[in-house]
Formats: sequence, C-alpha cells, structure tokens
Amino acid sequence: MGVNVPPLIHRPREWSARAAVIADSASHTYEELEAGSRLQARRLLSRVGLADLDGARVGFLMEPGFEYVVTQWAIWRAGGIAVPLCPDHPAREIEYVIDDADCGALIGAGETGGRIEGPARERGIPFHDASRDASATNADSAAFDAPDPGPLPPVGLDRPAMILYTSGTTGRPKGVVTTHGQIEAHIRSLLDAWRWERDDRILHVLPLHHTHGIVNALCCPLYAGAAVEFGGSFDPARTWERLASGDISVFMAVPTIYAKLLRAWEAAEDSDRGRWSRGVSALRLMVSGSAALPVRVFRRWEEITGHRLLERYGMTEIGMGLSNPYDGERRPGTVGQPLPGVGLRLVRPATGRVLAEGVEALEAREPGESGEIRIRGPMVFSEYWRRPRETAAAFVDGWFLTGDEAVLEDGYYRLLGRRSVDILKSGGYKISAVEIEELLRAHPEVRDCAVVGIPDEDWGERIAAAVVPEPGAAPRSDALAERLDPWIRERLARYKVPRAWLCVGDLPRNAMGKVRKPAVQALFDDRARPS
Repeated sequence: MGVNVPPLIHRPREWSARAAVIADSASHTYEELEAGSRLQARRLLSRVGLADLDGARVGFLMEPGFEYVVTQWAIWRAGGIAVPLCPDHPAREIEYVIDDADCGALIGAGETGGRIEGPARERGIPFHDASRDASATNADSAAFDAPDPGPLPPVGLDRPAMILYTSGTTGRPKGVVTTHGQIEAHIRSLLDAWRWERDDRILHVLPLHHTHGIVNALCCPLYAGAAVEFGGSFDPARTWERLASGDISVFMAVPTIYAKLLRAWEAAEDSDRGRWSRGVSALRLMVSGSAALPVRVFRRWEEITGHRLLERYGMTEIGMGLSNPYDGERRPGTVGQPLPGVGLRLVRPATGRVLAEGVEALEAREPGESGEIRIRGPMVFSEYWRRPRETAAAFVDGWFLTGDEAVLEDGYYRLLGRRSVDILKSGGYKISAVEIEELLRAHPEVRDCAVVGIPDEDWGERIAAAVVPEPGAAPRSDALAERLDPWIRERLARYKVPRAWLCVGDLPRNAMGKVRKPAVQALFDDRARPS
C-alpha cells in the first residue's frame, strides 16, 4: 500500500483486484485507483515545488468518473484541501469559489476541465490537465505494491480535507471546511446505519460538489470496498434499465429524480414497466434526501417497486444527522431519528428551552410543539472558510444551529422547513434568495425584486421572482421574463434560475421597510387562482 496514506483512502491489499469505479463502459480496480492517485499526487507536488501541500486549496473541475476520484484522492495524498467545482455552474460562480477558497492550484480534465485553464492563467495559479496524465497513470497501475520512491506527506485525521460551498443568508456561498476525521466519522456512521457491504454496487447519478454525492454515494462505498458505477447524464429510461439489470444494489437520489423516474415508468410500455419493477425490487437500499420527499412519491414508489424509500436529513455542515431506520418502520413525511454518533436537540430559539434530546421528548414540551434542530458530534464541520464571525454565530455551547424547524412525533422527526425565508430548497439544492436578488438588481431594467420559494410537488420549492421594473421597462410579467431569463441563466447555476416571474408595482413591506416574504409568496398564489 505504501506509507503515509490518509485514513480516508487507506484500503486493505486484498481489495486490490476488486472493482472500485465503473465509468464510460470501463471498470477500474482499487489497485488502479491507488496507483493513479499516488502518481498524480507526486506530479502535483512536483509542479508546485513542495513536499507537502500543507493545507493548500486545490480546485478541480471534471465530469463524474474515474478521473474525478483519482484527483480527489491525489489531493488528499499530497496534503491538500480538495475544492470540487461544479461542471453545471457558469464561469462567474466557478471563479467566485476559486477566489474565495484562494486556490493554490487547479486541476481539470477534458473539455469541462478546460474551462478553468484560463482563470488559472489569469491568476497565476498552476493548472494541471488530468486527462494528459491518464496514459502515464495507466502505465503505472502495476506499481500498487511498489515502495514509494519519494514518500508522500503524512496526513492525519486532524488535517482539513475538503471545502464545499453552501449558500447563506448573506447571499454569497460560504466554504464549509471539514477534516479527514470529520468525514471519516460521517462515513462510519452511515456504514453502521445503512449496512454498506463490500459486494454492494451503487448507481451514482448525483452532483459531485455536494455532500450527498461526494460522501454518501462515493466515499461511503469506496470506504466499504464496494463499487461505484457512474450513470452519466441522467436519463430516466436508461436509469431504469441499469437499476433493473441485477448489477445494482444501492441507489441514492433527490426527490426530483424519483418523480422523473415515476413519470418515465407511467409513460413506458407495459412490458418495460413489469421488467423494471421486478428488477428494482431486488435492490438492497434506496435512499432519498437533500429535500423533502413528497408522501405521494413515497407511496407510489412503494406501489410499483415494493421499496419504502429511506428518507434522511443532512446538510453540508453536519453531513447526515437523521435517518429513517434500515430495519424497522420507514415513515413517509419524516426524516427518522438521529444517526449513530449524532447528538440532537430540539430547541425553542427564543427562549433556549430544550424540547427534546435525541428521540426523548422532555416533559415540559407541549404536544406538537416545534423547535430548531441543533446537532453536535464528531462529523460536524470545523469552520466557515475565513469567516470567523459566521462560524461563531453558527454554534451555541458546541451545538450547531441548523436553522431547520422540526417536530418530534412518536419518536420520529418531521421537518417543517427553514427558519429563514431566504434559504430555499429546490430539487435537492439549498439556495440563497438573497444571492439571486443581488444579481437581479444589477440588471438595468430591474428597480427592485424579491425571490421566494413557492410549493411544488416535484421540486419541493419552485424559485419565483417578483420584480419591480424600472420606468420604461417591460410592464408585463411575460415580456420582462423573456428579457431576464436568458440574462440570469448566463450568470447563475440553472437550479437557481427563477421558474416563475411576476411584475409588480411595489413590494409588500412592513413598517420598518423590510420586504414581507410571505406576502410575496401570496402574490404568486393569487395569480395561480382562477378568476
């Protein structure tokens, strides 16, 4: 195996011939992953002229697949902090992350990764083309058992491992720093709760810049010695075929994906429906997360596959906090109970009164009384990158304030939503309304605006923008939307782009001049009602 291997990627020698990553019709073993990441780590250190990256941030951009995993492991082996960038993001958002994280190097692969070669050159940052290194990596795969000619730096559990970006109420994404030890604690909790096995194979269809896709669906199976099959760009019919093939044992997705799969099943021929349902019924585990799972989707999925989807709750700062049980009742509309190693309190923020600890309700609690979920444990993040005030404000007495409202009902937690109306959840993404508003106000035809979430069965919340146009701008909602929609799509990730637009003469405000978001939501409700 070699020496100084970070705990997150230390694998027994007997796993060397096992399949680790399946992508683009090719299967790669743990031996290839080990050798490729070791070689790329040495190249990375050589190109920056260091023996240890010592916490330098390395941004990387590429499509999901073997090169992604090799790159992630290589950064960790070299002592760096991995900063995954999203292929779907526009240049403006990618460059924001590069600058905010103060990346010391960038790695790209293929046409997608080539997008950051220019920003690297402009900033004087070393750029590494992982695709060019692929042939040399493959040639070196047989070096799995060879001694390290130049030992890589020792990487312990207390070293920072990754920065993932999540939106906050201030409107700009914040970098969430987690150590190797915190990620490992997250993984161990899920291996225990969800019974990961070496013979598992997960079909991976999730983005690789979020905890759900990176830790739950990638790091967990690889830590267990299982296989990860990347499904490529999501296609419902192709996904059904793979799920029903008999090769797959685990699947994880956001509610939007399950809704699309249901629609594809309904539209399919009877013969395909029967074959798909029979095949999927053999899977060991199917998980839904990142947004509330509609009860109708839960019920319908069980009807056609026999699976009661396992819904869980987590966020970038804490990893996974709660889960419905692997064995036992999975209740629709709930996120279950605290995972192994997770401390949880339900608290009334205004008074600090604790309503529940774990799954035990306190006697002072009134039936149905809700509070804020607060979490502590070895998997909770270290800090918001270079934001000490925000970090301090996020904790009280060592408990992380999630900002999510919930109620404890018969030992299971049911989420009621965000305590902040400025944090929206759509399609499994947590989105800052303030960030979208700030961008819209930069458009010459927008005087003011308010962005809200309106309920949507498939997306959880649909992003909606109420716009006060400048005098002389398009006065109708449809005309203004035609002008704003393409403009904002060039500047924001597609899941942040409003799906509903409304022109208004003014925004509803309170006596202090603050926009009343519930009243803005009502404007969209009124428009939806028949006259």
